[in-house]
Amino acid sequence: MTTVPEQAPLTPGAVVAVVVTRHRSDLLADSLKVIAAQTRPVDHLIVVDNGPDRPARAVVENAGVECTYLPSHRNLGGAGGFALGMLHALAMGADWVWLADDDGRPADENVLAVLLEEADRRGLAEISPMVTNIDAPAKLAFPLRRGLTWKRSAAELGTDFLPGIASLFNGALFRSSTLDVIGVPDLRLFFRGDEVETHRRLVRSGLPFGTSLKASYLHPDGSDEFKPMLGGRFHAQDPENEIKRYYTYRNRGFLVSQPGMRKIGALEVVRFGLYFLGVKRDPQAFLQWLRLVRLGQRERFYRYDK
Repeated sequence: MTTVPEQAPLTPGAVVAVVVTRHRSDLLADSLKVIAAQTRPVDHLIVVDNGPDRPARAVVENAGVECTYLPSHRNLGGAGGFALGMLHALAMGADWVWLADDDGRPADENVLAVLLEEADRRGLAEISPMVTNIDAPAKLAFPLRRGLTWKRSAAELGTDFLPGIASLFNGALFRSSTLDVIGVPDLRLFFRGDEVETHRRLVRSGLPFGTSLKASYLHPDGSDEFKPMLGGRFHAQDPENEIKRYYTYRNRGFLVSQPGMRKIGALEVVRFGLYFLGVKRDPQAFLQWLRLVRLGQRERFYRYDK
């Protein structure tokens, strides 16, 4: 019989950082270096490795912080990886769970301290930092829509706090009691859309959350996928490869079929029809989009297969 080594109980108020990685040890090392240098130290680090055929164990064990390395011999994707790590953190007795991906990192050593102070002062269930471009930190890593306008720089957001807006897997900090209410990411989504689905649950819970503009998390630029239409008033997401398109559109079909999202689903047909037929002039791409969206609507969560 194999048993998991017993760990000492965590102290009250403990923060457990959860990072998901796969085949990116160099990037992971950069991320863990900044996590370990926080002025408010994390109490424990959990790294879920979706690619133990090229293990990241050595990087994790050299991070300079108390850690747990969780190899998964089935690739769980970002959704399943975060779910596994978050549940493990809760089982350890964490009061706070801090999420990070392997290709991003906190902008400086004060991010965790700022997030904790802001969450306590504002009574928040979850708080996120701004997610800015790792190569150009004055810019956002992902464009943010406010009404019909898109914000692309940190300066356009203001100087303090954005209520009800959060990027959940890039430096997001959750109270453990919040996860009791909203749960953990849905394994079925694998990746793409899992963050949006978790955000939907957080919104529907009525719990207070938001983004502190006093802290930043650095992430590779993701704005290239969002293609402008009608002078930039609308955008359509068009990933660069087949695998990303499969999960993006399939999972979006599931999302827009959920309560509170169905009106958006009807508008999606118009928006993507305009993009694929009017802008890209690719009817086959539109038919593929429709097929994948319908898979998601029917909850046919099959893995991508060439």
